[in-house]
Amino acid sequence: MSKVQRAILSVTDKTGLVEFARKLADMRVELISTGGTAKLLRESGIPVQDIAELTGFPEMLDGRVKTLHPKVHGGILHRRENPKHRSAIAEHGIQPIDMVVVNLYAFEKTAAKPDVRFEELIENVDIGGPSMIRSAAKNFQDVAVVTSPADYDVIAQEMAANNGEISVATKWRLAQKAFATTAAYDSAIASTLERISSNGRFDLHPGESFPPTLRLSFQKTMDLRYGENPHQKAAMYSDGSAAGVANGRQLQGKELSYNNIVDLQAAWDLAQEFSEPVCAIIKHTNPCGTGTGKTLAEAYKKALECDPVSAFGGVIGVNRTVDGDAAEEMAKLFLEAIAAPSFDAASKAKFASKKNLRLVEIVPAEQKWVLKNVSGGILLQDADLRTLEESDLKVVTKRAPTPEEKRALLFAWNVCKHVKSNAIVYARDGQTVGVGAGQMSRVDSCKIGAMKAQLPLRGTVAASDAFFPFPDGVEEIAKAGATAIIQPGGSVRDQDVIDAAERLGLAMIFTGVRHFRH
Repeated sequence: MSKVQRAILSVTDKTGLVEFARKLADMRVELISTGGTAKLLRESGIPVQDIAELTGFPEMLDGRVKTLHPKVHGGILHRRENPKHRSAIAEHGIQPIDMVVVNLYAFEKTAAKPDVRFEELIENVDIGGPSMIRSAAKNFQDVAVVTSPADYDVIAQEMAANNGEISVATKWRLAQKAFATTAAYDSAIASTLERISSNGRFDLHPGESFPPTLRLSFQKTMDLRYGENPHQKAAMYSDGSAAGVANGRQLQGKELSYNNIVDLQAAWDLAQEFSEPVCAIIKHTNPCGTGTGKTLAEAYKKALECDPVSAFGGVIGVNRTVDGDAAEEMAKLFLEAIAAPSFDAASKAKFASKKNLRLVEIVPAEQKWVLKNVSGGILLQDADLRTLEESDLKVVTKRAPTPEEKRALLFAWNVCKHVKSNAIVYARDGQTVGVGAGQMSRVDSCKIGAMKAQLPLRGTVAASDAFFPFPDGVEEIAKAGATAIIQPGGSVRDQDVIDAAERLGLAMIFTGVRHFRH
């Protein structure tokens, strides 16, 4: 190990910088800085040398050129144990730089701004920062490269405990992080710029819906105990935002498992379909009960009534703050996890005795794409965000649904979208009654949905995620006691299916929208 004697600091994110720089200065580290970073340190009473004093060359071209100089990169890149390197920097009056503290222009934040100008985007492509990071990371044996404010305290503590020195192991960890940082940064730039046409407008290439090269960058947030089964290893990665299931805040309970997280996503997605208070109970990614109500407690009780046996050990998703009344009801059942926007003090107190129950607060996040692994590559598709408009609804039977049936049909349709294909959902307005999921034939889903029902089926309605290929599914639904059906239509036998509905006295709506979920 060697003592850190000189550090260069140039950051966009100034979180914690002053405190870190003061600790470095107290350990007699000479600080060199640029532009706004130097100004902040100087105003904070921390001695700092401007980069222009080091290089003997002024910052120029509106700050585009300031650290791109041999006295910077030579000071970083020379190998301390190499006599020729030491001789070369001495000959040219280059001083060693032992630490590089750099984070980059906020390109992704700029790119996310509505109506961002092309010129502003280009000016936020950092050149000097990535160059210094790569130089320092390449020479990690001699130079510590710090790219995240999250590392400031740990590094300062290590230096304080070791007379200003940083171990090679720590430097290597920092270098790995640095290379990952520049890789993600370059990926973000490339992915954004390839969406821009020659006239500087954001647009995909003509005829293309997805980028020609898909670049993904995620940070591991935790190793999981195992995957879907104990013999499979697993981990969770985050996109770095504060939103979505991957970035949820766990308030209590056991460590989340792979299957918990998958079910939390399913529960959360279904809950987001509704504007009124809703509770979705998920088991193995399928809803075994969904209910809406004036309160979450009412919604939960209606969801539970659908299939209380399957709900045991389930995962819940809601779209409102969980209050004490809802918690009082939920706490009566063994549950694995609950996903909610928040939990109030009364609910937390009620759940406190359920030590293993996982409570997860989630900030809503827009899910643009869905990815699925296939051997040799991945499949990419838009997220299924299609909602029904009134103009989508086509009554194909002589009898139109009653207003009550129509409300129930639209409720069932929203739930059916989240059931694995082939999917059939029996429901009343605001309450599922039976769910037939994941069968190889649609008629079997109709039978299973009816068989699973714990509540009376007479007077319910049914939703199907795809068309009925034969009239037999309609016949099973009528036999169960349902009075109306909503389905996409589009079968070559649509007329046979409509005729069956007419014969059995069912009202039927075609949507023209399919919701396969494989």
